[in-house]
Amino acid sequence: MQGRAEGNKGESDALASLGVAAAAKAIRNREISSESYANALLQRARDYADLNSFITIDEDAVLQAARAADKLVASGITAPLLGVPVAVKDSYLTEGLRSTIGLSTLGHFVPEHDADSVQAIRDGGGIIFGKNNLVEMSFGLTGHNEAFGQAKNPHNVDHVSGGSSGGGGVSVAARLVPASLGGDTIGSIRVPASLCGVVGFKPTTGRWPRAGVAPISHTLDTTGVFARNVDDCILIDRVVTRDETPDSNADSSLRGVTLAYAPRQYLELVAPEVAARFLETIRRFRDAGANVVEVDLGRDFSGRALTATWNIFFRETKAAVEKFIRQNNVPTTFDAIVEGLKPGLKNVWGHLVLPTGEGYISDDVYHQALWAERAEIKRRYAEAFSNTGAQALILPTTPSVAPMIGQEDKILLGDHEASQLVLANNTIPASAAGLPGVSLPMGVSDKGLPIGLELDGPFGRDRALLYVARRVERVLGTLSAPV
Repeated sequence: MQGRAEGNKGESDALASLGVAAAAKAIRNREISSESYANALLQRARDYADLNSFITIDEDAVLQAARAADKLVASGITAPLLGVPVAVKDSYLTEGLRSTIGLSTLGHFVPEHDADSVQAIRDGGGIIFGKNNLVEMSFGLTGHNEAFGQAKNPHNVDHVSGGSSGGGGVSVAARLVPASLGGDTIGSIRVPASLCGVVGFKPTTGRWPRAGVAPISHTLDTTGVFARNVDDCILIDRVVTRDETPDSNADSSLRGVTLAYAPRQYLELVAPEVAARFLETIRRFRDAGANVVEVDLGRDFSGRALTATWNIFFRETKAAVEKFIRQNNVPTTFDAIVEGLKPGLKNVWGHLVLPTGEGYISDDVYHQALWAERAEIKRRYAEAFSNTGAQALILPTTPSVAPMIGQEDKILLGDHEASQLVLANNTIPASAAGLPGVSLPMGVSDKGLPIGLELDGPFGRDRALLYVARRVERVLGTLSAPV
């Protein structure tokens, strides 16, 4: 019996290791059933429930949808994601499946409609597997939730997942699902992707639909995806944008690709092991035939980007959340949400989000950030791409590996100690400019913790950026399952 159980587990783990495109193809060719694939994922979700990556999974609904998909396959019907389960950050509304936005006060809220991105996944044949854990209202970078617990890094459970979409990064890295929809305002997809060792794609702001997703900032918010490889991100991108343009079969090597990097902006405040890995990665790219050029975005670039982005971020939250509640019949109020926040976050909102707060952003400061500072940041990016001919700007996604749980505000960057906010320092500028960005693993630290590489592309050039990222991935490889 023990040998049989071990054999079944091996088969289950092999199924769970399939990515989106591989699983879709195997189901379409009737090499596996959607039901067997879903069962394998559900078993791993049970086995690794201690990672705390999900708030809600309706197992019966998942299996019912998988059986329905198998019947469609048998009848000859096809769809790009037919029978493939996909997880969803619990800030997305999901019809018939509770949507908490990370708040205990919404623990029984079951929406009557899907977020637009969720509907696109369903229309593409995908199955909604469950709702991923997140930081309350998506406000936080470590993956801690007071009501639903800390999402734990599968490479070492004593370390954080990153946030706010931490559960998504964990569930994809741990092979509980092949992909997860997340949200990114200042780095909430790219930070967990970096810390958990998966691919995280933030589209150009506004390119993916955002309706039905709990917001922070209408200027900065974007939906996006975690996956195990870039090809799977490309497939999900095609489904969500309903873009039937055939995939490009361009050269898979880096020969002829120009990549830019900006050491003054992205390497001056990073941990030594991250800087060393990044410089080694540049050497590997050059050895692979890429033209890697240095650029300087200006000494004041990072400071301007950080200040402007945070001013927009905090100023837009109240109006955005109130509009979301009103438009989606969410059974709460803005005041009730504030009252239910964990103490530290409640203090932040009281100081910066509420108009009565001492740090509330004035109209003048907000408009300066929105119209003047963002325009300058966009101009410098555009100039860098134009002057160098680079297809992407490369940088370390996060300045450190995942900090230990309980040490989130004591992140050591050389001899400098920083708070968790530093985790978004490198991701924020692209958010300010609305650029597409992809984070993918470029290796691990001496302690086995992932180190992420970000590629930012010109505004609106998402598919071209993904194709470059795919070529980069073929040099770097992907990380094996951590658990």
